[in-house]
Amino acid sequence: MKRWMQQFQRRTPLGWLQLSRERSRLLVALAGIAFADVLMFMQLGFQSALYDSNTKLSRVLNADLVLVSPQARNTQALGTFSRRRLYQAQDVPGVEAAEAFYSNTISWKNPDTRKESTVQVVAFEPEQAALNLPEVNQQLDKIKLPDQVLFDRTSRGDYTQAIAQVEQNKPATTEVERRTVRISGLFSLGASFGADGILVASDQTFLRFFPRQDAASISLGLLKLEPGYDAKQVATTLKSYLPNDVRVFTHEEYIEFEESYWKTESPIGFIFGLGTSMAFVVGIVIVYQVLSTDVNSHLKEYATFKAMGYRNQYLLAVIFEEAIILALLGFIPGFVLPLGLYQLAAGATALPIAMTSSRAALVLMLTIIMCTFSGAIATRKLQSADPADMF
Repeated sequence: MKRWMQQFQRRTPLGWLQLSRERSRLLVALAGIAFADVLMFMQLGFQSALYDSNTKLSRVLNADLVLVSPQARNTQALGTFSRRRLYQAQDVPGVEAAEAFYSNTISWKNPDTRKESTVQVVAFEPEQAALNLPEVNQQLDKIKLPDQVLFDRTSRGDYTQAIAQVEQNKPATTEVERRTVRISGLFSLGASFGADGILVASDQTFLRFFPRQDAASISLGLLKLEPGYDAKQVATTLKSYLPNDVRVFTHEEYIEFEESYWKTESPIGFIFGLGTSMAFVVGIVIVYQVLSTDVNSHLKEYATFKAMGYRNQYLLAVIFEEAIILALLGFIPGFVLPLGLYQLAAGATALPIAMTSSRAALVLMLTIIMCTFSGAIATRKLQSADPADMF
């Protein structure tokens, strides 16, 4: 047994032996790294939810090309342009159909709690399937009647009673802009940072909600192309043919346009990015303190190694070994805790927050970089140490 223990100790990395000797210091270091990892996971999770939730509507648009106002910033602030551009677009070879799409945010009363919240209303002619959502397309006949809407069952808030009522084929009623509105159907898409939910209505009902908006002023133009035509080529033709009071995107470009706003122009995207950076810096400081203390407490031992002929490279490798061990061990609780926190956040905010393999790999990489960088700073004193000054 004694011989086996000796062999085990000879095979055990020196960095681990040093870290495990001071158990309390090791636990503090792992807790600090896990804390930094949890912060990074949460910031990146909310950031991803921001991008995903605010591009959901853009992704389900049933269009090959999208016309949008130059003043548009995102789906909740699109601006308007003349419906005449749709008729002009149909003159371009390859354009099979051009449909008007209306969108705006509005305050409505929760049917259950009667509290007001902000929802996004999207509308179009019920004869046309403007959204790639089977649940919506199967219920277009319901919104042909005035003041009838389809409601997103995954909206943020408590709508249990209203949803149950609609599922029993008993339309729920509420109030929008002092108008009585009936929820005649349900679908699922999801809340976003900009709105608590989505209502789908006919274009006529939309204009009742917003009486000051001219019917000839639309939010988006949804263009379908004839088979065999390339979307980018037709988009190029439209850009030169239409006036500069409208922008032309392919469907993929419009999704990128929406996401780009939240990444570069929205302060929310910047805040989440800053939060991730601050968590990274906090981790560097914590790991540096641990490794620096370890180097100082073992400085005489390191000096002895130097006196015995060991080079700086060997001693630095020991410190980096400790850094890698701390990174891997600290990442385990830092990965497990966010799994539960994501579920809590998703339930409380109705946002699509979930762990992904790419995010886990990114945080693991950042943790390793964080710890090795801290190790590089902590070894500066070791490299300049003179064995003669240690005794």
